[in-house]
Formats: sequence, structure tokens, C-alpha cells
Amino acid sequence: MHTLDGRPAGPAHPRDAWWYRERRAILSRELRRLGPPGHAAHLGCGDGRDTLQLRGNGWRTTALAPDPSAALALGVDALRADMCHLPLPSGTIDLAVAFDILARVENDHAAAAEITRVLRPGGTALVAVPHDMRLWSTHDLAAGHVRRYGRDALTALLTGAGLVIERLWNWNVLLRPLARLRRHHVAGWETRTRHPAADRVLGWIVQAEDLLPLHGLSGTTLIVRAHRPPEAHPLTHDVPQHP
Repeated sequence: MHTLDGRPAGPAHPRDAWWYRERRAILSRELRRLGPPGHAAHLGCGDGRDTLQLRGNGWRTTALAPDPSAALALGVDALRADMCHLPLPSGTIDLAVAFDILARVENDHAAAAEITRVLRPGGTALVAVPHDMRLWSTHDLAAGHVRRYGRDALTALLTGAGLVIERLWNWNVLLRPLARLRRHHVAGWETRTRHPAADRVLGWIVQAEDLLPLHGLSGTTLIVRAHRPPEAHPLTHDVPQHP
């Protein structure tokens, strides 16, 4: 059984484990390069910890999710929203963060088009998706994924939506063999808590990727920084009205 945003029901995955910490480190680095904060949209906000990070860095952040209950439980105000019909005006968002949400949307083309629509001309999108169908397992089903992406497919999806890709890189490369082995021996979403020492070591392994020329190799995740072309004119799609 799963919640509406694809998170597994029942015992929660350890949200502050190494994987989430290292991904937040990537978000922090990207925020530093963007300059002064503005208005961000956090799409598929999960339990809201990344939303808190955005807000802690000065971004006025609107958190949205098909099911915002996990974020609300953490005390993060978040809105229920269909990712294919965002309740945001066109051309008003400086930064759209979409981590692990496109893979959970049946019509990812519509969701990608919505990201472009709400971004202001020149606005930035940070997107992360699970990489490579060869890693498909019951872990994906438990996470609510309907697909994993190849580099070409993700590029086509985002450029087809009108975004310009600045950088696309693979992440979690060194641990990919371990992830592939583990996920094919665990039924569903792994909920066990690792020993703190093991958790730290896994984090250090991922950090080592920044020092090695590995981002062209396959990992478990693809990350993209893209922007809406500055010369683009605001789109005129009607913003859906919600009661």
C-alpha cells in the first residue's frame, strides 16, 4: 500500500540517512551558485525537509505534493496539488525543485511542461530522477515509480518542454553495483536503520565522487540543472482553480 505521492505506507524510510543528506548537500551547492534567493516551488515536497532547507537559505518557498500529509506532520505548510496542473501563476517562479517526482507521474510530459510554464524567463529548474531501467526492482514499485530514465530520455523530456539544459550528471555512481545487488535481494522499500558508522561511510563514498571524474558513468540517479530561456514569453495556460 502506498500514499498518493508514491511514498510507501507503514514504517518510514530513514529520511535523514546518508542518501538524503548528500542530496541536500547538492541542493545547497546549487543554491549558492544561483545568487540572491527569490520565489521557489518545491514540487513533490515529501516530508518537507528539503523545503525547510530552501527556506533556511532565504527562498520564499511554495511546497506542493499530491499528498502533503508528511510535510504537514513535520510542521511544514504545503499544498495538495496535481503535478500536471500546478496551482501557480505562469512565469512567477525563480526556482523549481523537482526531486524524484517526475518518475512518479504517469504523464511526465505534462508535468515537465508545467515546470516550464511556472518558471519566469531565465528561471532555474533542478530535477532529479532515478536512472536506468536496468536497476528496476520492487524498490521502485514501493517508491511509487512508474519509470526510470536514461540520459537521452530525460534530455528529450526537458528540452521538449522548452527548458535549456545547463548540466546533466550521474550521481551515486560508486554505490551503483551495491544498490543493484541489494535491491534485487530486498522485497520492496528497505526500512532498516543502518549503524551510524556504516551510514557515515556510505556518505563519504558518495562525497568522493566530487573528487573523481565519474559523472559520465552510470549511477542510480540523474540530476539536471536547466533554465527557461530568458527570451521566452510568459505562457498563457489557465491556472487551475481549486476550491
